[in-house]
Amino acid sequence: MENLSYEIKKYLFVCRDLKGLSPLTIKAYTIDMLQFEGFVQSKDWLSKETVVNYIDLLHKKYKPKSAKRKIACLKAFYHYLEMENIIDINPFHKITIKYKEPVVLPKTIPLIYVESILRAAYQKYYSSTTIFQKESNLRNVIVLELLFSTGMRVSEASHLKLQNIDLKSNTIYIFGKGSKERIMCLANENISALILEYLKTRSVKSDYLFVNKLGNNLSEQSIRNMINDYAKAASVDLHITPHMFRHTFATALLDEDVNIRYIQQLLGHSSIVTTQIYTHISTNKIRNILECKHPRNKFNL
Repeated sequence: MENLSYEIKKYLFVCRDLKGLSPLTIKAYTIDMLQFEGFVQSKDWLSKETVVNYIDLLHKKYKPKSAKRKIACLKAFYHYLEMENIIDINPFHKITIKYKEPVVLPKTIPLIYVESILRAAYQKYYSSTTIFQKESNLRNVIVLELLFSTGMRVSEASHLKLQNIDLKSNTIYIFGKGSKERIMCLANENISALILEYLKTRSVKSDYLFVNKLGNNLSEQSIRNMINDYAKAASVDLHITPHMFRHTFATALLDEDVNIRYIQQLLGHSSIVTTQIYTHISTNKIRNILECKHPRNKFNL
């Protein structure tokens, strides 16, 4: 057991300092590995039986997506041990993992709701009565605009730094999952102007674009709460999350006949398979195809 604890600490160190994984990923890995350590206790953590029993427990306790992630984390840990010659036999080599993960379609926001939320944010900004209110409300407007116009993740918006923004070329360099960088253009000049105004007038100096009154980067939870407040102000009877703006961004582009390969690049997906999920929810495109192409509409009864 002591060896397992030591190897887990060493593995997490490698993930953080050598592989350069994000803090969120490290946090998830730490939770997963400590959970496995708690399960093992006095068991033989190198045996196939122990690993199989743990995998069975994960399937019973968690939804398929969560179980899949935890199993992948454990598998990567044993692979690391094997590659470093810390263990002679990797128990995963003798385990066949078969489970079907249900396809959950991404939830999008009707565009009329997006417009209403943005309008509510602008109205609050224009009606600001103090310097602090004007600054924070302008910041919130820009957050919403970027979530919808670029499809960036809430974590990417929260950690967006000034050095990653070039207003001369209206370009944003986004660092996403797996430390992958992608380039996003600000196609709307109004957003660029808002960012410039915000940077000129904000009272707190920071390397981050979006900051709170303490000078720290605006947290992901603060962004979630802010979106909920504007949704209520706009009388939107729908639970809105930041990630739904990302889904809406992708689906709206697909509806406008943007090639799915371009959408893959804009979203920062490593695999086109991940992006193809949006082809299942583009109802406007389906409706247009059926209205224009289906032979039934040519019948004159």
